[in-house]
Amino acid sequence: MNQKQESGMAATIGNLLKRYGLLIVGICLGAIAGYSYYHFVGCASGSCAITSSPVNSTLYGAMVGGLLLNIFRTKNLNAE
Repeated sequence: MNQKQESGMAATIGNLLKRYGLLIVGICLGAIAGYSYYHFVGCASGSCAITSSPVNSTLYGAMVGGLLLNIFRTKNLNAE
Protein backbone atom coordinates (compact mmCIF):
# COMPACT_ATOMS: atom_id res chain seq x y z
CA MET A 1 0.00 0.00 0.00
CA ASN A 2 1.17 3.48 -0.67
CA GLN A 3 0.98 6.41 1.72
CA LYS A 4 -2.15 7.86 0.10
CA GLN A 5 -4.07 4.60 0.57
CA GLU A 6 -2.95 4.33 4.21
CA SER A 7 -4.05 7.87 4.99
CA GLY A 8 -7.36 7.21 3.26
CA MET A 9 -7.92 4.09 5.36
CA ALA A 10 -7.03 5.99 8.54
CA ALA A 11 -9.50 8.70 7.59
CA THR A 12 -12.18 6.08 6.92
CA ILE A 13 -11.59 4.39 10.28
CA GLY A 14 -11.57 7.79 11.97
CA ASN A 15 -14.88 8.67 10.34
CA LEU A 16 -16.41 5.36 11.42
CA LEU A 17 -15.26 5.84 15.00
CA LYS A 18 -16.51 9.41 14.98
CA ARG A 19 -19.85 8.32 13.61
CA TYR A 20 -20.43 5.10 15.56
CA GLY A 21 -18.07 5.47 18.54
CA LEU A 22 -20.79 6.03 21.10
CA LEU A 23 -22.75 3.08 19.76
CA ILE A 24 -19.69 0.81 19.93
CA VAL A 25 -18.97 1.90 23.51
CA GLY A 26 -22.61 1.26 24.44
CA ILE A 27 -22.56 -2.22 22.92
CA CYS A 28 -19.32 -3.12 24.73
CA LEU A 29 -20.48 -1.77 28.09
CA GLY A 30 -23.86 -3.43 27.69
CA ALA A 31 -22.28 -6.77 26.87
CA ILE A 32 -20.06 -6.54 29.96
CA ALA A 33 -23.04 -5.59 32.10
CA GLY A 34 -25.16 -8.40 30.66
CA TYR A 35 -22.54 -11.04 31.33
CA SER A 36 -21.91 -9.61 34.80
CA TYR A 37 -25.62 -9.85 35.54
CA TYR A 38 -25.61 -13.49 34.43
CA HIS A 39 -22.52 -14.27 36.49
CA PHE A 40 -23.48 -12.52 39.74
CA VAL A 41 -27.29 -12.73 39.72
CA GLY A 42 -28.26 -15.25 37.04
CA CYS A 43 -30.99 -17.82 37.18
CA ALA A 44 -30.08 -21.18 38.70
CA SER A 45 -33.30 -22.96 37.77
CA GLY A 46 -32.98 -22.28 34.03
CA SER A 47 -36.54 -20.98 33.77
CA CYS A 48 -35.50 -17.39 33.04
CA ALA A 49 -35.30 -16.82 29.30
CA ILE A 50 -32.63 -14.13 29.32
CA THR A 51 -30.49 -14.78 32.40
CA SER A 52 -30.29 -18.57 32.23
CA SER A 53 -27.67 -18.47 29.46
CA PRO A 54 -24.53 -16.30 29.30
CA VAL A 55 -24.98 -15.83 25.56
CA ASN A 56 -28.55 -14.57 25.92
CA SER A 57 -27.74 -12.18 28.75
CA THR A 58 -24.62 -10.86 26.98
CA LEU A 59 -26.47 -10.24 23.69
CA TYR A 60 -29.42 -8.67 25.48
CA GLY A 61 -27.09 -6.42 27.47
CA ALA A 62 -25.24 -5.41 24.29
CA MET A 63 -28.51 -4.53 22.58
CA VAL A 64 -29.78 -2.49 25.53
CA GLY A 65 -26.41 -0.73 25.97
CA GLY A 66 -26.24 0.15 22.28
CA LEU A 67 -29.78 1.48 22.25
CA LEU A 68 -29.27 3.39 25.47
CA LEU A 69 -26.14 5.23 24.40
CA ASN A 70 -27.42 5.69 20.85
CA ILE A 71 -30.07 8.12 22.10
CA PHE A 72 -27.33 10.61 23.05
CA ARG A 73 -26.33 11.34 19.46
CA THR A 74 -26.76 15.05 18.84
CA LYS A 75 -26.46 15.65 15.11
CA ASN A 76 -28.21 14.26 12.08
CA LEU A 77 -25.72 11.83 10.55
CA ASN A 78 -27.63 11.54 7.26
CA ALA A 79 -26.99 15.19 6.43
CA GLU A 80 -23.24 14.72 5.90
